[in-house]
Amino acid sequence: MQTETRFPVTVIVPTYRRPDRLVHCLAALTRQTLPPSQVVVTVRPEDTRSADAAQAFAEALPLDIVAVTVPGVVAAINRGIDHARGAVVAITDDDAAPHPDWLERIEAWYHADDRIGGVGGRDHVFHDGVPETGAARDVGRLQWFGRVIGNHHIGTGPARDVDVLKGANWSFRRSAIGDLRLNTRLRGTGAQVQNELDFSLRMRRRGWRLVYDPNVAVDHFPSTRHDIDRRGEAGFHPQAKENAAFNDTLALMAHFGPANRAVFAAWALLVGTSEFPGLVQGLRLALLRRDRHAAAKLRATLRGRVAGFRDGKTDRREKDGRETAA
Repeated sequence: MQTETRFPVTVIVPTYRRPDRLVHCLAALTRQTLPPSQVVVTVRPEDTRSADAAQAFAEALPLDIVAVTVPGVVAAINRGIDHARGAVVAITDDDAAPHPDWLERIEAWYHADDRIGGVGGRDHVFHDGVPETGAARDVGRLQWFGRVIGNHHIGTGPARDVDVLKGANWSFRRSAIGDLRLNTRLRGTGAQVQNELDFSLRMRRRGWRLVYDPNVAVDHFPSTRHDIDRRGEAGFHPQAKENAAFNDTLALMAHFGPANRAVFAAWALLVGTSEFPGLVQGLRLALLRRDRHAAAKLRATLRGRVAGFRDGKTDRREKDGRETAA
């Protein structure tokens, strides 16, 4: 795709108790048009089946299997970053299968502009073999009052700068990462949702561009999470919702200035979204959508929000003391 000297690319795959999916992910990495210079698979010591599944690719891939003893994806990715040797660090989920030109497209973007610190793209989500449909031009954007627009899985159109990348399909320039790591204050013992929001916003505060390109693609087969966050209505758990609301709040409170924090707090508590309901959205879920979990979602979200408002002030002071513009 271009003639410049290639940047060596490290791929990090955090995994936990999904060896069959991991095999599909690693097999996809063997088919890359730009082969990875290093593949780091982070594995918990008790997850011997995943370690064995990864080891089967030792000859096909430049593989490093790295043990991580702390539960959660945050510790797993941080451990992977610590072991990454590439000038570009690409990260995907163990239940994703990158398209053959995934790394080639990612790597090319870092030649386009030295200010690009992160590149991600579309994750084509499949449920029981059936792809989700839809199309969105508005992707990965943080609105001034605190609502985060995702849509990474249905993004269309040309590449564009965004505020937030998605963890199933994201990458970073190693020099942009520097000493930055995923936030260990995020709650949860497994998925630790919203970790991408927190990390992406910290990269943006350092002055780096984040690019979303729908052609930088992976197929994503959302699989069982081995924690209280099970995905979807059937797996609703109040503590998981509280954790997610806390993580969302912590990230945004650290990012916003005083005026935006006040607006965000008012909007989050009074209005909110269907995912993180405030009072208005809580009533909508109960009365219009007949959501049997509406009251529990509202209570859990408000608990997470209040805790996040409190801890976010401290987190912002700590981050502002550490971070300078790149």
